[in-house]
Amino acid sequence: MISFVEAAYFRSISRFYSMNEIMSKKKNKQPNSLQEKILSVFRADPTQSLNYKQISRTLKITQTSKKKIIAKVLFELEADGALIEEKPGKFKLEASSENLNKLVGRVDMTTSGSAYIEIEGMPDDVYIGERDLGVALHGDTVEVAIIKVKRSGKPIGKIVDLIERAQTEFVGTIQKSLKYAFLIPDSKRMSVDIFIPLDKLNGAQDGEKAIAKLKEWPSHADSPFGEVIQVLGKPGENETEMHSILAEYGLPYEFPKGIEEAAKGLDLEVSEEEIKKRKDLRKVSTFTIDPVDAKDFDDALSIQKLPNGNWEIGVHIADVSHYLKEGSDLDKEAYERATSVYLVDRVVPMLPEVLSNFACSLRPNEDKYCFSALFEMDEESKIHREWFGRTVIHSDRRFSYEEAQQIIETGKGDFNDEILVLDKLSKQLRADRFKKGSINFNTLEVKFKLDEKGDPLGVFLKEQKDANKLIEDFMLLANKRVAEFIGAKQKAKPFVYRIHDNPDPEKLETFSQFIKKFGYRIDTTSPKGISQTLNRLMTEVEGTAEEGLISQLAIRTMAKAVYSSHNVGHYGLGFKFYSHFTSPIRRYPDVMVHRLLQHYLDGGQAVNQEELEEKCKYTSGREKLATEAERASIKFMQVKFMQGKEGEVFGGLVSGVSEWGLFVELEENKCEGLVRMKSLRDDFYQFDPENYAISGRRSGKIYRIGDEVTVKVLKADLSKKQLDFDMLSDF
Repeated sequence: MISFVEAAYFRSISRFYSMNEIMSKKKNKQPNSLQEKILSVFRADPTQSLNYKQISRTLKITQTSKKKIIAKVLFELEADGALIEEKPGKFKLEASSENLNKLVGRVDMTTSGSAYIEIEGMPDDVYIGERDLGVALHGDTVEVAIIKVKRSGKPIGKIVDLIERAQTEFVGTIQKSLKYAFLIPDSKRMSVDIFIPLDKLNGAQDGEKAIAKLKEWPSHADSPFGEVIQVLGKPGENETEMHSILAEYGLPYEFPKGIEEAAKGLDLEVSEEEIKKRKDLRKVSTFTIDPVDAKDFDDALSIQKLPNGNWEIGVHIADVSHYLKEGSDLDKEAYERATSVYLVDRVVPMLPEVLSNFACSLRPNEDKYCFSALFEMDEESKIHREWFGRTVIHSDRRFSYEEAQQIIETGKGDFNDEILVLDKLSKQLRADRFKKGSINFNTLEVKFKLDEKGDPLGVFLKEQKDANKLIEDFMLLANKRVAEFIGAKQKAKPFVYRIHDNPDPEKLETFSQFIKKFGYRIDTTSPKGISQTLNRLMTEVEGTAEEGLISQLAIRTMAKAVYSSHNVGHYGLGFKFYSHFTSPIRRYPDVMVHRLLQHYLDGGQAVNQEELEEKCKYTSGREKLATEAERASIKFMQVKFMQGKEGEVFGGLVSGVSEWGLFVELEENKCEGLVRMKSLRDDFYQFDPENYAISGRRSGKIYRIGDEVTVKVLKADLSKKQLDFDMLSDF
């Protein structure tokens, strides 16, 4: 017998599973005993409380003697843990019993203390109220019982078992009293403080930042117990805060001593024996173009004129896999990290410095091992031939983006002819890419000018010019053609793709309605129409006050790009096949791509796709953590830059809205802060998510994303990485 709740639940996920598949996972219990018959009544609605009279009536039992037996069985079921006595004589199905449908998922904690459980394959996350969380924390893998399904089909559940902790180490500030202490976690998604006995403080003082390890969480305790494993220092100091950010997201900030020693023990010499196994391109004009402050150079370009008048363009990528032997301790450490992390004032590399900045870095005037993609292109950038394989190169010159841009603009400088040809070809590749559906997002990157102590002196926007785009175009070409080389074959073998799914129709429609308020339109009827009109939109908003906000909202509308062995294409780029081949110094999936490509070039058999997919999921997760840490470091530096400016007035744009208030981005320095809803004293405002707005209940006054406003800085709170503004007026 299927209960009402279960039937509603089954309907809500019928797109993903057949009824038989779900039912096969449940225990095959028939109501052939009085206990089972009673439990079947409770299963009809797990939220209801019933007494023996109500049960008897439902089961159509009228004899007094049998009613008394039902009353007795109810207490037996309560003693067995199948029921709970909610009120004297009234019982309710225990959500932790085996009678409920249980699923396994991941906890996504909200800042309000409730949570959603992400369950693979389910269309809706399961909502968990604060009192039903048990001892689960953000990111944990848990078993969930569905206890109710709303009429909308949205499931509500209760956590009945903790399967695996996602995190046991937490960053926070010590609050110490005479008899005990607590660690107050930095993370807004950590809903409880950690109790620290005084003898487990490890020298941490009141007010200091520290890392605490969670040891246990007794069922009777409101808070988990832990011990301090590292003291980070005083809040507000750069070293303390950057280490705090890394620790909060589970990211390392130094290599174990054994890993450093293993890297230094590698044979880093370029040998004649190895060169003979590779295509020797050391006599071809080759150079790198990177940021002026770059320390690792993982890509280089070469160019030479062929006898038939075409160009041979080489995209050369550091051959990290030559040094990083699969299964070695170095390799395991690189995989665990999965990515380099770029904080405002430092880089936390994926590889030890001896590899990232020296052996693998394509430094000028040094022979280097590479994995290369060679393309024979005509004057219209049409590809006639391509080749992939291991090479040895010699970079003749290291250019900064600014130096290369100067050559593009003036036509003068080292390798000016070569750079101008590459610039011409790259612009043709770019135009063709946009014509075929690639979306041209105008993204602005905030950068800080720092003093020798790492404190912010100023804020500026990183501008993407032709030199930047030149490198991007050839890297995109190499990534695309490598993916096509493996994936476009009839019997494609498992590979690592960088995928980007189609945008969510509901988000796209909301975005479409929003931009109409600015006089813009997009076609949402087809993927091609979307990409073409989005590109037109990006051109139309360029240079306008709303450019940054509309670009940001357009990006939010898109799905998130991830790594996967199951190719669905890259919507944003308009590519049917795309991978990451060009940055193995800072991205582990690129190392995986190099190994797979060489394996298949050597005639190797298809690898295990299930194992490959697990690695793709893991590295995607690590990439997400690194991105969140990078954003946290930017937020910290913005708040630090605004310290001392309390009371000052700035013009800004509404950059976001939420139930808590308005986010405002200051025009002068791009720092973002919050105008709290409760501080808007002229009216009672309500959140309108569909229109990216808040509206006054009495006056009808509306604040939307993109509105120009004037604000005063109220507070720059470094500990919370938060700026608070007060609304003064509209412009």
